[in-house]
Amino acid sequence: MSRIGKRPVELAKGVEARLEEGVLHVKGPKGALTLEVHPEMTVSVEDGVVTVTRPSDAGRHKALHGLTRSLVANMVEGVSQGFQKKLQIIGVGYRAEKKGAGITFHLGYSHTIDFPEPPGIQLEVPTQTEVVVNGSDKQLVGQVAAEIRSLRPPEPYKGKGVRYAGEQVRRKAGKTAGA
Repeated sequence: MSRIGKRPVELAKGVEARLEEGVLHVKGPKGALTLEVHPEMTVSVEDGVVTVTRPSDAGRHKALHGLTRSLVANMVEGVSQGFQKKLQIIGVGYRAEKKGAGITFHLGYSHTIDFPEPPGIQLEVPTQTEVVVNGSDKQLVGQVAAEIRSLRPPEPYKGKGVRYAGEQVRRKAGKTAGA
């Protein structure tokens, strides 16, 4: 039996969930999210607890069971606490600045890069070399952070570029003097 799927998801204080026509709606202080539940999975909301059940022990159903429960748990956590990804900008002259509803990046190219703030995401620039992505949808927060990182991924020789906070970049040895 799926160890993750059989655990019930308790709704945090201030979070409400309702199921209508195969769509789960979760609403909380940080926003509202919806999930279209797979037709083979059964989701029930009772007494502040969301449970997911599956029709059989087939491998496909076990996988869907754990996936659905994890998605529901992420929705509940997102609307109650939110998700956050931090990025660091490393390199001489590399920086970011908040401009209106987006961020302008100076990443060593001959031009600046304007990155608009997607709906449902808040972008913060605490310092010129840090960017913080906040939001209630875990997938969207990760996607936006990955898009920002892809503007200038860290290179292996000097480590310059945009990286996640705490990310270890494997460094290569440079050229050695010829004989």
